[in-house]
Amino acid sequence: MTLTIPNLLSLLRMGLVPVFIIAVIDGEIAKALWIFVIAGVTDALDGFIARFWGQQSLLGAYLDPIADKLLLTSSYVALSIPSLNRGVEIPLWVTVLVIARDVLIVVVALIMYLAAGVRSFPPSVLSKVTTVFQVAAAVLVLVSGLLPDLDVVASTVLYVMTGLTVLSGLDYVRRSNRLVEPKPKP
Repeated sequence: MTLTIPNLLSLLRMGLVPVFIIAVIDGEIAKALWIFVIAGVTDALDGFIARFWGQQSLLGAYLDPIADKLLLTSSYVALSIPSLNRGVEIPLWVTVLVIARDVLIVVVALIMYLAAGVRSFPPSVLSKVTTVFQVAAAVLVLVSGLLPDLDVVASTVLYVMTGLTVLSGLDYVRRSNRLVEPKPKP
């Protein structure tokens, strides 16, 4: 197994997760925001480098989404604890929905692989948009801890993201059902 630059960037992103959580716990919102942004840049860089310089690997196919989910899940959990968050509070039920959608995706993908041999199930446009809103909501919640005037914007994006999370979870189930339902015989 060779560690490529994208794989190292994914590992760096994983390593930033505890640093991010510590910054949130310590009330260092600006530091937490910078760490989150740096992690986001490593995500963009690893994808770009992997495609542009042909450094895609099986390890990277696992590391990248794990690093992404670890960062997002950790940020939502930390930012939904009222005593830790200085800005707009992420309601616990929103965090539960975000995590439940990710668990649903993993479980359905595993079942599709084991039961139907489906090996590839690329994310839909709705799923990608949802992820963008999940990241944007986390960033805006952090920013609202520094700039309270952005509370309304952060809250609005948070609730739009919640709706998209529910819709994309339902869409994922619908799409996976289409892949495994029997095809009509001619």
